[in-house]
This record gives sequence, C-alpha cells and structure tokens, in this order.
Amino acid sequence: MNGAMLWFDEAKDYGFILTDADERLYVDRDGFVDAAPVGRCARRPVRFNIVERDGRRVAIDVVLVSEEAPRRARRRTSSIRSSWT
Repeated sequence: MNGAMLWFDEAKDYGFILTDADERLYVDRDGFVDAAPVGRCARRPVRFNIVERDGRRVAIDVVLVSEEAPRRARRRTSSIRSSWT
C-alpha cells in the first residue's frame, strides 16, 4: 500500500502513517525495512504492508520512497531581442 508519514518520534521509537484511504496506522522502529526516519518526516511518501496485531492494524515492511526533484522548466530564448537605449 501507499501512504505518507504523519510523524515519527525517534525517542519513543514509534509514529503514524496516513494511508491513501485516510486510515491512520501505527508503526514502530522495527516496522521499517531499512532505517526509521530521522528528523522531520511529515508528508514523506511511504510504501508498506498492513497486519493485525493485538486487535489493531499496524504498518510493517515500511519503505521511505525517495522523492524525485521536480523537473525545471526549460528556459526559452527569443530570437527577438529588445534593446534598451
């Protein structure tokens, strides 16, 4: 599934993810495939799986999706040049 990080508290080792279906899911440090986010992570896109643990749905196998930098518009050149005199 896809979603976005709401927040992650490094000191408490847990946080929450908002799914594309607007469901809020708990995630702990062990739920991340590589490493848990460090610093600000709100709105970072993630991919994950959902399991049921102790009667509630939690996110596992969470991967932070790298955001590609938006493409910049090409600069147009004009054959007509104005002259300031």
